[in-house]
Amino acid sequence: MSRNYRIVSADGHTLEPPDMWERFLPSELHRDHLPRVVKDEDGGDAWVLPGSDHRAVLGLVMTGGQRYEEFRWSGTSYSTTKAGTFDGKARLDEQDEDGIDAEVLFPTSSPRTVAYFANHPDPHVHEAGIEAYNTWQLEEFAAADPERLIALAMIPQLGIDKAVEAAQRAKARGFRGIYLQTLPSGNPTLSREDDPFWAACEELELPINLHNGIQVSLRNLTPEQRAAMPQKKMVDRPGLVEMGGEVGQFSGITAAWIYSGMFDRFPKLKVVGAEWGASWVPALLEHMDDHYWRNRTWTGAKLELLPSDYFRRNWLMTFIREPFAVRVRHSIGMESMMWSTDYPHHRHDVPYSRRIIEEMFLDVPRQERWQIVAGNAVELYKLPHDPNA
Repeated sequence: MSRNYRIVSADGHTLEPPDMWERFLPSELHRDHLPRVVKDEDGGDAWVLPGSDHRAVLGLVMTGGQRYEEFRWSGTSYSTTKAGTFDGKARLDEQDEDGIDAEVLFPTSSPRTVAYFANHPDPHVHEAGIEAYNTWQLEEFAAADPERLIALAMIPQLGIDKAVEAAQRAKARGFRGIYLQTLPSGNPTLSREDDPFWAACEELELPINLHNGIQVSLRNLTPEQRAAMPQKKMVDRPGLVEMGGEVGQFSGITAAWIYSGMFDRFPKLKVVGAEWGASWVPALLEHMDDHYWRNRTWTGAKLELLPSDYFRRNWLMTFIREPFAVRVRHSIGMESMMWSTDYPHHRHDVPYSRRIIEEMFLDVPRQERWQIVAGNAVELYKLPHDPNA
């Protein structure tokens, strides 16, 4: 059925319901690998991961209906949060309240249940966990309305052949994109070994979605390599420093992938930087082009286009509340911008998304606004849009 998509959030999140892993994880793994929900220190809910007593609290990933001043690190529970956090049918009601026509869905990952399975060294446990999450997201949560709840498939980190097979299977099952946590080859840095996966996704017309950067595949590292990795300190109640908020890592990934030449080999491949923001992009494009002109000869660079051309052809960035990004949209490239909410995580403004959009897009021509808040996502994820519906 064709729809009139007016507002599409290109970055929303789900959180597994308390019984999800018990229902979707193979029963033989329940004894040793079943995450469980317990109470946190303030009476809210938290996930405890197998083999650990650390409580992964849920406060900032379950903030539906809260004001900034009500955000809490702990003390939030499944029974008190908006049900659309973990239930697809309820999520549709919350979309209606906010005026949202569709959302692209990402998991709630590090350091919670999805991350436990994504980083697990046992291949069987790892693959079973990824499959359980994918099946729940596609066949239960997004099944409430697959044209409004846009499912992305996670890819197991079991080598390039398995990654390619997983992409092919994802397309056949109805996923509209790939959520990639690590490089498909399992290598710590981009290489030609990743090319078969890019080729498959290009052929399948599945966009690659990165969320808050891309990680090194911990499960593929030797004990020595793991020990050498810089460790992010686990804290019970982080402050502003631990919560991050930087954008430098995003520009580094974008530049490295463009400089690598991969987009000459795969010109139709699309990559999304979800929750990367967009205001910083003009400075990066200016810098990359200048860097290329000055260094292309002695480095032997063989790019067919300018770096900024690859960005505008192959990349899209999601942003939430960035009036400056809208002001410099022509310097970024409107074809490379997608608005998002991050709902139900703590950066959202639901149910006031329409007000936020109105404020950011004041005096912006109607067609340009629609392209950024809906049109680019409609095209990228092949949503059945009918402007006359």
